[in-house]
Amino acid sequence: MMRERKPSADLGGMRILVVEDEFYLATDIADQIERAGGTVLGPCADASAGVAELDASPDCAVIDINLGQGPSFEMAEALKRRGVPFLFMTGYDAATIPLEFAHVERVAKPADTSRVIDAIARLTGGGRVS
Repeated sequence: MMRERKPSADLGGMRILVVEDEFYLATDIADQIERAGGTVLGPCADASAGVAELDASPDCAVIDINLGQGPSFEMAEALKRRGVPFLFMTGYDAATIPLEFAHVERVAKPADTSRVIDAIARLTGGGRVS
């Protein structure tokens, strides 16, 4: 389970897509994004639901690599095509990630939610770190 702390960044006005199939992790990160002032799109439990949310124009996305059927990069590819910055929140190590996504920040599970919020702030360039 993620440790909860006061959010360290202000995500006010940001629309953050969460694609995570583990219910408690998804709700934990969604709650922290909202506490930091962001708007959550999702959480979505699979890539098809996540891709459908792209029409809502997220500013950033937090995605898991394994959405129930082993490692998949369908969501990462869709985000890349749309130019949406994203980070991986995953239990997989960096060796699992294809070279085209090697530059993408990876937050290891279980993660301190403040690390995820700080990463979102860095990716969007809009969050104010306190």
